[in-house]
Amino acid sequence: MSMFRKPRYDHSLSENIPFDPDKQIAILKCSICNGEQVAGFKSKENGHFTEVMLIRSDEDLVKFKELYEIEEIKKEY
Repeated sequence: MSMFRKPRYDHSLSENIPFDPDKQIAILKCSICNGEQVAGFKSKENGHFTEVMLIRSDEDLVKFKELYEIEEIKKEY
């Protein structure tokens, strides 16, 4: 039996979260207390934030941008 390990980003990535750039903004929520970063989408209409992925490294952020075809991501504290 072989051991298959999922990439780290798969463990922290919520599945099937749609992104509509006309209705949402890609946001990186950053904690000023502990430095935790969570990537997700903020509704342009009501400001609701949907968490998608915990960002632990630059590679995680690159993967998030690739998955959702995002070039720029705004930071919020």
